[in-house]
Amino acid sequence: MGKKIIATQNAPAAVGPYSQGVMAGNLVFTAGQIAIDPATGKIVEGAITEQTHQVMTNLQAILTTAGTSLDNVAKTTVFLQDMDDFSEMNQVYGRYFEGEPPARSTVQVTKLPLGVLVEIEAIALIPG
Repeated sequence: MGKKIIATQNAPAAVGPYSQGVMAGNLVFTAGQIAIDPATGKIVEGAITEQTHQVMTNLQAILTTAGTSLDNVAKTTVFLQDMDDFSEMNQVYGRYFEGEPPARSTVQVTKLPLGVLVEIEAIALIPG
């Protein structure tokens, strides 16, 4: 079984040699998503709360295109520019994963693309 590239206009277009998502078997792997509004191509205004909402919206769009949803996410990795933003990011993140949240790693990094505050990637199961 090969891989299938996932692409949607409802999430930011890839700006380099990578795909928004890749299906392999019954899994989908998303690229790290940042707070770009796909309608404008610009970083959303605001701080960590607004950026986390946009990141989660972008992840939802990719997963929906792949035939799955946030409910089927098994693992996420969160990259924060500043670990002091963890609590606020976590409050927003938790609203998207009520019930049975996925496994998660969160790390602080020196710098993220375009100066954003947060980037999140996900691995999800495809039902059926």
